[in-house]
Parts: sequence; C-alpha cells; structure tokens
Amino acid sequence: MATILVVDDESAIRSFLADALATEGHDVDQAEDGRVALSKLQARAYHVVLTDLRMPELDGVELLRRIREAYPEIEVIVLTAHGSVSSAVEAMKLGAFDYLQKPISSPAELRILVARAVERHRLEAAREASLSPHEPRLSHGARAMEPVLHALRKVAATDATVLLVGESGTGKEVAARAVHRWSARADAAFAAVNCAALSEQLLESELFGHERGAFTGAVAKRRGRLELADGGTFFLDEVGELKPALQAKLLRVLQERCFERVGGNQTVMCNVRWIAATNRDLDVMIQDGSFREDLYHRLAVFPVRIPPLRERREEIAALARMLLARIASDLGRPQLTIDDAACEALAQGDWPGNARQLANTLERAAILCDGAELLPEHFALAEAAHLGAPSAASAASAASAADQVVTIEDAERDAITRALAHSSGNRRKAAELLGIGLRTLYEKLKRYEID
Repeated sequence: MATILVVDDESAIRSFLADALATEGHDVDQAEDGRVALSKLQARAYHVVLTDLRMPELDGVELLRRIREAYPEIEVIVLTAHGSVSSAVEAMKLGAFDYLQKPISSPAELRILVARAVERHRLEAAREASLSPHEPRLSHGARAMEPVLHALRKVAATDATVLLVGESGTGKEVAARAVHRWSARADAAFAAVNCAALSEQLLESELFGHERGAFTGAVAKRRGRLELADGGTFFLDEVGELKPALQAKLLRVLQERCFERVGGNQTVMCNVRWIAATNRDLDVMIQDGSFREDLYHRLAVFPVRIPPLRERREEIAALARMLLARIASDLGRPQLTIDDAACEALAQGDWPGNARQLANTLERAAILCDGAELLPEHFALAEAAHLGAPSAASAASAASAADQVVTIEDAERDAITRALAHSSGNRRKAAELLGIGLRTLYEKLKRYEID
C-alpha cells in the first residue's frame, strides 16, 4: 500500500502505531527520534511520516521543517499530547497534513487519516508526473536553497504578491512555477510575460488586450494574458524593464484589481496572484527615478532572493546531469552521460551566467563529443570553441581533472575540425556552431592550414 515512517521516543507507542498500520498492508519503519528519522529518510522513500512533537535530540517541529524543505512530497502527520493542541496547530502552519491527539484510542481513526494522507501523496505524485520529464527543479539539495524553499512553500499557501530577485539564470521562473504548483491556484492558468522582450505598445497589448481598431493592425478584439489568466497566477519577468507609463498602469491594476483593454473603456476585473522577478537593483532604480517606489512596495510584499550557482556549488553536478538529460534528448542522443571528474570540475566554476551558462557549455560539449560520455577534455574543447567565454577557467580545471594537457591551439584546431564535420563542411554553419564570425573562422582555417 504505502511506506510509512513512525517517529516516537516511546517504544510502546511506536509499536502500537506500526502494528495498526501494518494490518492495512502498509510497509512501516520506526525511528526513536528525529535524528534517526532523518537518516532513514535519506536511505529510503516514504509516503507518510507520523511523528511525535516532543522528542529528545531533534523534536517533531524541527523534523517537520526539514522534511518540508528536503522532502516536500512526503505527507507529515503530527502526534500531540492532550492539552498541546496549540503545538499541533503551529505544526499545521508549517505544512503538516493533519494531527492526532495522544493517547490514540481508535486505530480506525489513525488508519483513515493515513489513508487520506496517502491519497494526497498519490495525487501530488500524479501532478508531478504530468510535468515534462526534464522539468527544471528549483533545488538539487544545496543548503543555501533550504530557507528559499521554506519561504516559497509558506507564501504559496497565501495569495501574497511575491518579488523574486537574483542574477539572470538563477531559476526565478522555475521558482514562480513552483509557487503556482504548490498554491490553491495550481489547477488554474499560469501566465508569464517578459517585460524586456516586447516594445512598450506590444507589452501593453499583451498584458491588457485591445479592442478592434485600437491601433494599426488591431483588426479584431483580443483578450490580454491577464484576462486569460483569471483565477490563476501571473508572472511578470524582468519587471525592472517596465517603462514609466506602464509602471503607472500596472500599479493601478495591483491596487484596483481591474483594467481596461487598449482602446476600450469597459472595466475588466482581474483575479490573479502576482509574482514578479528582476535581476536589477530596484532600490538603485528608485533612487535614480527610473522605477516607482509605490509600485515597488506593491510588488515586494514578500521578496525572495534566489542565490546564484556559486553559492550552491554542491548542487551543480546534479543540475548538470539534469540539464544534460534534456540536452541529450533534444539532440537525439538520450544515452549520453557525463563523467564524474567532469562534474566535479564543473562544480568549481563560478558560472556568472548561472544555469543558462552551464546549459550552453554542456550543449557545446555534447555536440563536440562523439562518444557516449562527456569527459573533461570535451569541456576544454567547448570553451575553445566559444572563445573568450567567462567560464574558460572552469573548462581548464576540467581538463586538469583528468590530467589532460591540451594547448589552446590544439583544442581550437580540433574544435574547428569537429564543427566542420558536424555541419557537413558548411563553413557558415560551422562558424555559428563555434560562436564566432565567418571572417574569424576563415582566418583560423588559414592559420591552422585546415582545408
């Protein structure tokens, strides 16, 4: 049926609970305190954890907090003594599924509650399975992400406006989608608009829609993304790029929860949960007058900083493997893997472009790799192909990880030869693949005497 972990410092209670659940066919493990429970959680996957609140070493509240951060898919039921219901209510606020009062006189009540928790676990698993197999994950276990995950899960249970800040490529949209998925609006629409990708007029039309004849080319009435996302979540990416006029209009929508389509006068109500993101310093923009302070305060109800990869080095290897799985699938080479030494070397890089830069480096290395496994030398070749890349130092360290000595000239020559082979001799395509201009490619062909 399900795998269940019972955590209580009283052996008699543990045995009673385990026996009551085992009769239903559940596979039940036991732990005498929170620390033992954590070690068991690392070794095995569980559907449900039942935990006492008051225990030595690591209490139930702290255990619950760590489970919510590291194993969010597990449902947690807390056990509390009579008269300590307030503690159980606090645990519910931290994300517990439900609570039971001790002593537990009715095994039937226990079994029903566990059955409900198992069912919710199944539904959540089905929802996760419906995502793309290569859906980006918000965290791969970095300690720096623990408070971020905790904050996002807490705010997801509300309708508060969230402002995600962080460098480009840190996963702000992934975080926004996670908040939506964990919220009560999960079954409604998630809409996203990148404020930096559209002109001011097009962005206004994209957000609010327009009436027929509102401007040249508006041949029919069109509903905007805000209207289409009604009841769901609206993600406003790169909000720091908004022009002043649109900032004023957005402020009004946030305040009044309504808007008019471009060229129209009919008021449209707006029921969305707002999440905004930026890689710019909005405080500085407020000081220089390029961003409205009142809009900032409307957006920054719950600000969350997403740390860059250099602060999450312990998860770079896992992230690289996940990204490579998606890249390999796109290239039609799903069996392609990456060597452990190469992963370790990648983890030493600073990656100023964060996940996007890491993905680009992996894709170049994959294209240049003729075998079934990416090795350190493939990253040296990839960096030589992408001349002047910020992560050249990390590629060099990758080469040294396997005691490979490859000169820049040799790597460059090999990269050009491979690019020509992959493009069937088409020099323009080869130049695009290498990330250099066609004239530069011709100069290097002459320099290395490549026909």
